[in-house]
Amino acid sequence: MKLTEAIAKRVIKLLAERNLSQYYLFKNGGVPRSTVSDVVNNKKKRVSTETIYQICSTLGLSLSEFFNDPLFDNLED
Repeated sequence: MKLTEAIAKRVIKLLAERNLSQYYLFKNGGVPRSTVSDVVNNKKKRVSTETIYQICSTLGLSLSEFFNDPLFDNLED
């Protein structure tokens, strides 16, 4: 799995666990709606650290908590 795919799956998982929508990230986190959609739908080749940080901050997570998931084990180049 590629890094961007793992990020997309992690965001989807976190939103589902918290019963939140993509709109919540846009409205409460200052992440542009199109960026949230692109991240979740794995349409970006790269996701900036700033975007991940904003998502984590909105969800009340640290970056280490975000990346501490088996999805990030054994990523492809």
